[in-house]
Amino acid sequence: MTKIDFKNIPVGKLNSKQAESELKRLSSLILIHNKNYYQDNYPKISDREYDLLWKRNVSIEKKFPELIRKDSPSLRIGGDLNESFKKVKHIDPMLSLSNIFDESGLNDFYTQMRKLLELEEEEVIEIVAEPKIDGISASLRYLNGDLSLGSTRGNGFEGEDITNNLKVVNGVPKKLKEKGLPPILEIRGEVYMEHRDFTKLNEFQKKMGKPLYANPRNSAAGSLRQLDSNVTAERNLHFFAYTWGSSSNYFKGTQWQSRKQLKELGFIINEPSRLCKNSKEVLNYYEEILDMRSSFNFDIDGVVYKLNNIDWQNIIGSRSRSPRWAVAHKLPAEKAQTVINSIDVQVGRTGSLTPVARLDPINVGGVFITNATLHNGYEIQKKDIREGDTVIVQRAGDVIPQVLEVVISKRKEDSKKYKFPKICPECGSSTLSEKLENGENEKTIRCTGGLKCPSQIVERIKHFVSQSAL
Repeated sequence: MTKIDFKNIPVGKLNSKQAESELKRLSSLILIHNKNYYQDNYPKISDREYDLLWKRNVSIEKKFPELIRKDSPSLRIGGDLNESFKKVKHIDPMLSLSNIFDESGLNDFYTQMRKLLELEEEEVIEIVAEPKIDGISASLRYLNGDLSLGSTRGNGFEGEDITNNLKVVNGVPKKLKEKGLPPILEIRGEVYMEHRDFTKLNEFQKKMGKPLYANPRNSAAGSLRQLDSNVTAERNLHFFAYTWGSSSNYFKGTQWQSRKQLKELGFIINEPSRLCKNSKEVLNYYEEILDMRSSFNFDIDGVVYKLNNIDWQNIIGSRSRSPRWAVAHKLPAEKAQTVINSIDVQVGRTGSLTPVARLDPINVGGVFITNATLHNGYEIQKKDIREGDTVIVQRAGDVIPQVLEVVISKRKEDSKKYKFPKICPECGSSTLSEKLENGENEKTIRCTGGLKCPSQIVERIKHFVSQSAL
């Protein structure tokens, strides 16, 4: 019996039974991608694709609250723990931020705060806006001013003890400068890798014949979870402080003042930041950060908005997964313009032929891109992609870049349409696209050579010995 697929049905048109099936599918899928992202540091989809899955799950749960699953992604914080490290309980949970994507989401954020605080429309709500660093969240616990424990976010309630590794990260003081500190002071922030160090690390990985890291965030995560802190020290990681956990009311008054306190304690804070008086100022700041994005020497994936008044933060409180007084405004995927020098076709384990564009090297968000996926022959035909074309490529966050469109105005006069190979480039066998049940041809074209094809043999062996298979 064919399994019915509801993923393309809009949320508003789902019935209860379909919604239950979708929530089960989304829960399982998001759990897999969480493992790829948090534990393996090797995401298989872009941030945008992940956000779409997440938004669909949340939208269905809002419409069918009685169907919320016990294993719902909306009830989870971060990912599972790495068994190689000792577990550490957080004194206060390390929550994640909920996301918004446009002005409408920002207006909803303001409306919710006014409602919870019972404020009139004319009353000013100050917001502290700052760049959202794309790194690894970490917590530093100080006892009487001395660093005693460093941990990852983990699942939000328990993290991994990586104290020795955090001690060798730039920007992590082993002893705090100020006097009169509370017995326990917990500072939280983001560990990240600068673009130049990311480039050096991948050059070393390539030289040693090891897999390359997809982006600075993944390399920072891998470096921070090394069992040998000497390896971590070699990676030249950095730390930005942006909030606190248990603090015995050391931070009070405003969020803006707390940033100054963090600097006085000896921490580096993420800049440029701004104290905004209204939503217009907030959006202006967002646009400025968007324009500045490529000039940063580290990756950012959004802008964080925090309610400035700390007393109001405490009144509003938090959901099970995220604070109500803060939100992350995600940035769109980065794009750049370059030239396709050639199109190569790679043969996969199942015989699928995947075209890859070989590009003039281009720096997108601090990462030099030389290849981009073209998905399949249908996609090439649909976008009329040709060798020699100038194209717009998008680095969608954490996966191989994609070709979005061709810049037709820059196409050469002698340009010729690309013809997808009718024979396998690896073994010379014929290629075909199979018929689907609806009578249409499958978009993926495959080599018919089977085990006669050397590429299929290699890829099948790789799959056989992989973690997911064995």
